[in-house]
Amino acid sequence: MAADRDPLSDGADGRDDVNEGDRDGTRTTPPTPPPFRAAVDALSSARLRPQIEVEPTPAPKRLAPFAYALEATVVDGEQDLADGRLVLLHDPAGHDAWRGTFRLVTLIRAELEPEMAVDPLLPDVCWSWLTGALQARGLTYGEPSGTVTRASSHYFGGLSARPAASQIEIRASWTPREGLGGVPDTGSHLSAWCDLLAQVAGLPPAGPGDASVVTLPQRRGPQSR
Repeated sequence: MAADRDPLSDGADGRDDVNEGDRDGTRTTPPTPPPFRAAVDALSSARLRPQIEVEPTPAPKRLAPFAYALEATVVDGEQDLADGRLVLLHDPAGHDAWRGTFRLVTLIRAELEPEMAVDPLLPDVCWSWLTGALQARGLTYGEPSGTVTRASSHYFGGLSARPAASQIEIRASWTPREGLGGVPDTGSHLSAWCDLLAQVAGLPPAGPGDASVVTLPQRRGPQSR
């Protein structure tokens, strides 16, 4: 896990300290745009469940001029129930595909019981968890896209003693609507993302929720840390 540090230092804003091809340092990156800095600062305002451990991680440098990333793990004692990564992208010039200047990108993974993995409705339900988590927080967003993948592993020969394992993976991105000063409510988007992560992990709801939202039963034998 990443150590605590200035979230916008050491290239974490998605830009190298010097431009490629200019290793003498004579050309430097532009200053961090205030909307991006405010969006990153707002992430620290999110109130998260104690079972979810979140901290900064190195961000990808090629997806947008500025980027910031977090990784999270849903923990139950010494066991990991699910993990994920959330990346905030920013392009001050805007992006046609995003229809905005910010974009949130996520990857979430969790182990499943084999009988749950064969449920034909599971991909649709998992996608509804994402949109439902955003809507439950009253968030507006645009251009959602993503995939839900389930995979099973069966072991043979010298590994035949291992039980079959199944995993669900959600990859998604969406454009958070910008508010005052062109800054999206990233703190609430992080909270919604953690709601999704907890749901995929099989945690019970933190509070009263929409009865139409389907929750994943608590899975047996989560992965040890």
